[in-house]
Amino acid sequence: MPDDLRPLLLDLVEWAAGQPRRYRDVMDAWRTSCPGLPVWEEAVDRGYLVRQRHQQIGAMVTVTPQGRRFLVEGGRMEDDGRAPARSSLH
Repeated sequence: MPDDLRPLLLDLVEWAAGQPRRYRDVMDAWRTSCPGLPVWEEAVDRGYLVRQRHQQIGAMVTVTPQGRRFLVEGGRMEDDGRAPARSSLH
């Protein structure tokens, strides 16, 4: 994966992990017009996100265990699923 894509992947997976997301909302928020920057496709190909159909609410995007590990390794999530403590700069 190109190094410049990693921060965007972390942003997308972190955003999706924050609350349940409808597939259509994810597509609206993360659509790219540049074929050289397929953030959604890369996240799915790497197994960080999956699209699942729920009978009553439609297609939803779910963060996989692999996606949660990616967030932990990227410093965006603690092992227990909480956001990491941020140090304040004074």
